[in-house]
Amino acid sequence: MQIKTTIELWQKGKWLIAKIPELDFVTQGRTAEEAKANLKELVRIQFEEMRELGTLDDYLAECGFEIRGDTVEPMNEMIGFEKQFVQLN
Repeated sequence: MQIKTTIELWQKGKWLIAKIPELDFVTQGRTAEEAKANLKELVRIQFEEMRELGTLDDYLAECGFEIRGDTVEPMNEMIGFEKQFVQLN
C-alpha cells in the first residue's frame, strides 16, 4: 500500500522534526534523512496495528483520505505554502 502525504521538516535545536500533518504523525532525527525514515517507519507500524484492529479505513477516511486499489489518496491537497508577517493591531 502507498499513501500520498505531505512531509514537513522543522529544525528544533540539534534535531530535525518530521511531520505528516494530515495524519498527525511526528518523529525526529539527527538528519533530515533519519527523521523521514523514522516517520515512514512510524506510518508503517501504526497502519499495521490499525489494520489488525480493523480501524485503518475509518482512520484514513477521518483524516481525509480514500483508498483506491493499493494507493491511499488525499481527498484534498495543499497547493501552496507561504510564510508571512501578519499585522496584529
